[in-house]
Amino acid sequence: MDHNKIKTLGALKKSDYKYKSIKDELRTNLINMLKEKKTPFSGIIGYDATVIPQLQRAILAKHNINLLGLRGQAKTRIARSLVNLLDEWMPVVAGSEINDDPLKPISKYAIDKIAAEGDKTPVEWIHRDKRFFEKLATPDVTVADLIGDVDPIKAATLKLTYADERVIHYGMIPRANRSIFVINELPDLQARIQVALFNILQEGDVQIRGFQIRMELDLQFVFTANPEDYTNRGSIVTPLKDRIGSQILTHYPITRDISKEITAQEAKVDKLLAGNIHVPELAKDILEQISFEARKSEFIDAKSGISARMTITAYENLLSTAELRLLKSGDQKTGIRMSDLLGIIPAITGKVELVYEGEQEGAEGVANLLIGNAIKSLFDENFVEIKKLSKPGQYDDFDQLTEWFINNPGFELENEVNEKTFEKAINQIKPLDNILEKYQPELAKKDRLFAKEFVLWALVEYKKLAKKRFAEGYEFEDNILRGY
Repeated sequence: MDHNKIKTLGALKKSDYKYKSIKDELRTNLINMLKEKKTPFSGIIGYDATVIPQLQRAILAKHNINLLGLRGQAKTRIARSLVNLLDEWMPVVAGSEINDDPLKPISKYAIDKIAAEGDKTPVEWIHRDKRFFEKLATPDVTVADLIGDVDPIKAATLKLTYADERVIHYGMIPRANRSIFVINELPDLQARIQVALFNILQEGDVQIRGFQIRMELDLQFVFTANPEDYTNRGSIVTPLKDRIGSQILTHYPITRDISKEITAQEAKVDKLLAGNIHVPELAKDILEQISFEARKSEFIDAKSGISARMTITAYENLLSTAELRLLKSGDQKTGIRMSDLLGIIPAITGKVELVYEGEQEGAEGVANLLIGNAIKSLFDENFVEIKKLSKPGQYDDFDQLTEWFINNPGFELENEVNEKTFEKAINQIKPLDNILEKYQPELAKKDRLFAKEFVLWALVEYKKLAKKRFAEGYEFEDNILRGY
């Protein structure tokens, strides 16, 4: 059907267009996409076996949906992705404020216009991108905002009495007729406003300042909520909750690989910059592991959640830290260094809610603890569990490394030196070569420098080495020399 050629109600009637509700529209298009092995939920990672099937079932059942989960779990992205299930173009009566379907008008304006002009009634077409409405629930939202109110200016301009339905100024929900309407953070909406949604969800009634208008609004409601909101800021009133067909629980990435995939998709990184800075997989793993450590940390309020945005912004900070070094050193290319992790601390401190014990440690102290815990976890995973290192009467590669620092006191690694100087400094620690050969024999050459520095930082975390920070970088030495 060529919508560009259909400009009147008469032409629409002669076409193959048939009226269907938005829930039928979503259902039909989902069925067609599933048959064609396509997905409307591209870009939503980690939910293929959990959230997406529940969402598909809700759409097939023609339910209004509540997405319940902690912050940073892609709830809004999921809601926005539903637009992909709408028909590309939708006909409306020209000039209608509430997207009246020409074959099934519901407003007085559209009904009167069709009665007066018949098949000559002008028809307009709206693209599906314009059929998505979103409102963040805040305490200052009013019934007038969402549903509507009497407009005295309109009454005066049109010389109408307040008994005339045309004096009504429609709110966001009627204007979203035949569209997807999302209310984010539903528990923040005042109880009396939630009550105003009852009849719209169940009966389609719109009540405005004494007008009881029977308008069969056609909407796909999607609500989002954080379970913590139920106790901290508000709640979803029971009758409204009862009218929401499906409540779908979202979750954080189950594995680091999924988390890395999300970060790679969402991080805003200049392509030229990304080409000049090498980020080893181990560095990416450390960033993701920090989030996993944060979600189980005793210093962080687990109920507030650790948003995926923390890792995304940490990755952006990591690259900008390396970029700053490039600008200072004059090099064209560089690789991520362990010292660059200090640059991600602002991305951590701004996105975690600390409990009392965490406040005592301080936000930056907690961030450093999370980084340290992530380093230890990955050392155990990629090299060897530290408790297995020391056996009575056994001399291993790690003992050779600590002995090297006894024989070479005052070893320093500067943060901002160029690549050649940094590489020369690291490579003089010969026992590190033996460690990589033993535990990471297949490691790519371009990743070896970072892995060597990682081993030093890990042994510091396990108290096998000591690390002292100074203005330009770090000094590493054996713990014996520090009096441990």
